[in-house]
Amino acid sequence: MTPQPPPSSGNRPHFTSMPDLALRDLGGAVVWTNDDLFAEAQNLIKTPPAQYQPATFGHKGQVYDGWETRRRRQSGVDQAIVRLGAPGVVYGVVVDTSWFKGNYPPHISVEAAAVEGVVSVDQLLNDVEWVPIVDKTPAEGDTRNPFKVDAKNRFTHARLTMHPDGGVARFRVHGRGVPNPHFFRYGHFDLAALENGGLITACSNMFYSSPNNLLMPGRARHMGEGWETSRRRDDGNDWVQVRLAGRGNVNLVELDTSYFLGNAPGAATVRGRDGENGEWFEVLPRTELQPDTRHRFVIDLDRPMTEARMDIYPDGGMARFKLYGTLTDDAEAELIEQWERGEA
Repeated sequence: MTPQPPPSSGNRPHFTSMPDLALRDLGGAVVWTNDDLFAEAQNLIKTPPAQYQPATFGHKGQVYDGWETRRRRQSGVDQAIVRLGAPGVVYGVVVDTSWFKGNYPPHISVEAAAVEGVVSVDQLLNDVEWVPIVDKTPAEGDTRNPFKVDAKNRFTHARLTMHPDGGVARFRVHGRGVPNPHFFRYGHFDLAALENGGLITACSNMFYSSPNNLLMPGRARHMGEGWETSRRRDDGNDWVQVRLAGRGNVNLVELDTSYFLGNAPGAATVRGRDGENGEWFEVLPRTELQPDTRHRFVIDLDRPMTEARMDIYPDGGMARFKLYGTLTDDAEAELIEQWERGEA
């Protein structure tokens, strides 16, 4: 069964609460563009929102935090190809034209492709089948333009086209990571990681920052790269729920409060369950936490799980949440079978 994206939040399209698979921080890269004279295309996949300072002129004109091409004097289009940091199923894209007011593209389109292995730019331009996921559509200036995507297959690259030219600040590709399951066969790995197919399915509070940050690769570089809740004024506690890469056994839990100094949780618990309707069981009992510390706990539990829930007491922030382990034999075989059938 295809996992469904998290529910919508207010009037925001639901897919925007899913991870951005194109982020540089996740390993994404702009591998080609036909033109970025005014502002380089690599800005498209930066994590922070685009910034702007008026009257900041460089040799090529006003400095923009985005991708901007020269004015087109002949017919044609401008394009940029992004290699996704985490290949996967795309639920929607956002073409963010923030601060581009008189120089945004009047129309955009998006295509995607699935390529195995590491390929050259020449192959991407000439030997790859590109699938339209957003048809040529009007875009607004100085706006986050969201576009829902209905394709259900796995993609590794996305190609953004501006018709005919102009500027885009950020290009967000929201979806669910789907890695090659053959890589899971070579030892323990993080069952919760976005790049391995982990997915946040529910969260009590994300006032300051997204819980998706918990499942990003590597170590956080500052507090803004973690998950932080607002301050609780009741007797409850905050929590987050994760669907794992597959049914597996967890052997090591990592709770990292790095850079959370005066706002780290006082304690945390971790529970698991086997199946959406299974009963929750204890993985890590309520454990006191220290600020700005990477906590690691060896787990002696021979009980498979498909989902995990971390409760923090009472509130606060966490940089990373990692669950190292292995897939069950049945889960590994099922994922490989799906992969070979071309299912995502």
